Amino acid sequence: MVPEPLPEAGLSPAQALRILEAALLTAGEPLPVAALRQLFDDALSAETLRRLLDELREAWAERPVELVQLAGGWRFRARPEMQAWLDRLKPERPARYSRAVLETLAIIAYRQPVTRGEIEQIRGVAVATPVIRTLEARGWVETVGHRDGPGKPALLATTSQFLDDLALRSLEELPALTALEQTLQVEHEHLAEPDDTSPDPAAG
Repeated sequence: MVPEPLPEAGLSPAQALRILEAALLTAGEPLPVAALRQLFDDALSAETLRRLLDELREAWAERPVELVQLAGGWRFRARPEMQAWLDRLKPERPARYSRAVLETLAIIAYRQPVTRGEIEQIRGVAVATPVIRTLEARGWVETVGHRDGPGKPALLATTSQFLDDLALRSLEELPALTALEQTLQVEHEHLAEPDDTSPDPAAG
């Protein structure tokens, strides 16, 4: 339990928990501890804040919404067993990612950092520019450096947004490849996917 009171913030633990709960419930994205500390003008230490978060997570343990820690921070989300019912609120037809997009993302996720040429060598076919652009537009892939060698090709890796969208805290929690494909097709079915076989706008 968090010690009573919290003199550094001029609040009781109950008040601090209510503030945290309100911030996390209304946030549109995961909030890291550094951002949550700003709620209290950095008066609470990171250790105290984490104890509060653990207490808040325990308080929601029996509810259909849970507090989870992801790569990008803390957020509330519906429990997985609720998803089948919540999906009924989505009238649009689920979009599916192409095999090229899924295979490219999987290679980047499991072999990162990796160059486009290395992806092509593994897949055995050329990687169309729109495939990479689709992943970058989703915020799942970014350039993290350049490989030494001719042309200094860009090194691609996944982002914290990729982990957050898959509800993961780190790359060590990545599922098996088949599970990754199934998760991606469900988790982001509301996003329309561009045709990855369309011509490169920058070409010719």
